[in-house]
Amino acid sequence: MAMISIDSRSATPPFEQLRVQLIEQVKSGELAAGTRLPTVRKLAEDLGLAPNTVARAYRELEADGFIETRGRNGSFVSAQGDAAQRQAQEAARAYADRIRALGIPISDARRYIDGALST
Repeated sequence: MAMISIDSRSATPPFEQLRVQLIEQVKSGELAAGTRLPTVRKLAEDLGLAPNTVARAYRELEADGFIETRGRNGSFVSAQGDAAQRQAQEAARAYADRIRALGIPISDARRYIDGALST
């Protein structure tokens, strides 16, 4: 997850600053579908916010379909876009997870994807 910064002097409430920054990271692809987000307590601690502030941002992100909460397993980035885009994002996440498990370097993984897509 990319760096998130909260400006305590801003007129925008901290939960909204967090919500907007997470949406930007999801839309840009910095946070890929299936990425596990930090726990509310951990993110609150890291950002110097109250846990309820982070919890509110997470609730609103979930209501808007950007994240999904899987009980005790935590909160994860939801796939975005139409059905085909969502499936592609989920396939990319599965591929990335498998590549990591196999210990394949990222440069090789990208080469494999390029080769597969060019055939």
